[in-house]
Amino acid sequence: MVCAQPPAPKGIAASGYAATDASVALAPFDFLRRDVGPTDVQIDILFCGVCHSDIHTARNEWLGTVYPCVPGHEIVGRVSTVGNKVTRLKVGDVAAVGCMVDSCQRCPSCAEGLEQFCENGTTFTYNSPDPGTGKTTYGGYSTTVVVTEKFVVKIPAGLDPKGAAPLLCAGVTTYSPMRHWKVLKGQKVGVVGIGGLGHVAVKIARALGARPFAITTSPGKIKDAGRLGAEGAVLSSDAKAMKGHANSFDFILSTVPRAHDLNPYVALLKRDRTLVVVGALDKKASDLVAAQLIHARKSVAGSLIGGMAETQEVVDFCAKHKITADVEVIPAQKINEAYDRVVKKDVRYRFVIDMASLKK
Repeated sequence: MVCAQPPAPKGIAASGYAATDASVALAPFDFLRRDVGPTDVQIDILFCGVCHSDIHTARNEWLGTVYPCVPGHEIVGRVSTVGNKVTRLKVGDVAAVGCMVDSCQRCPSCAEGLEQFCENGTTFTYNSPDPGTGKTTYGGYSTTVVVTEKFVVKIPAGLDPKGAAPLLCAGVTTYSPMRHWKVLKGQKVGVVGIGGLGHVAVKIARALGARPFAITTSPGKIKDAGRLGAEGAVLSSDAKAMKGHANSFDFILSTVPRAHDLNPYVALLKRDRTLVVVGALDKKASDLVAAQLIHARKSVAGSLIGGMAETQEVVDFCAKHKITADVEVIPAQKINEAYDRVVKKDVRYRFVIDMASLKK
């Protein structure tokens, strides 16, 4: 008697690192990507940045993590396959994927190129329901990824792929609010938190012609601020130093990834200026003192990554101005050590995984 064999599952074999529970280390994980469709691009991943959001999600600190979870949304690689309706990319191109892999393409936000605010639900690169497959998306801590062409960014020639990877999140997350709130040449810009996002923000602000100032809790980063392009630096725990900058900033960007008191930074703003939060997603990020806002018409706002056109724009801008992230390249096997070091602020300034290590 011969038993029929079940059909082999369809898809493209991939391997990577995944979290299987909030309390356990990430470990090797094999899975399937969807087959390449007519408008899809398959990218063999070269490098993937490690964002603090990856840690929050893997450890379920924001709640709602679906396990197994393959993090990673700062992806740079080489195109290996394209669908027959793909027009912008070809096999061999260096390309990238950021925080999103799809959106409805019908709502007002999508029509305006603001896919990150899709009113029918953005499909994020990992830990997101995928309407196309009915599964949960897996991110860039892996060997390969398949993404619809619209959500793929071209990497300009000459831009180092290792240092470019963090631009897909850290770059657009800090560039987008500076463009939206119209940071101008000569303006005094404060960057709160000089980490994975903040150090890129300083570089971008400088390239825009602004006068960036690093605002940090770390004395060691005070010394490094000038190398990054800051005109000055302020130790936020130094009350006298903070008071010396009161009512003097045209724009402040807070990149701190956890809840923190925003009031000391609001005090630094000029009248009619804005503090934008891009880092803390805690349910209760800060208790704002209304008097500070009312008496000088100051604002506190938030911003989320950027749309696809703006993501391509920031990558091109960084290529023009020779901006890349300061990175420490690691093998995938050291991802758990890297997570612990990020939490301890022991990285200058972004870990990037070399995906060739997965083949060893």
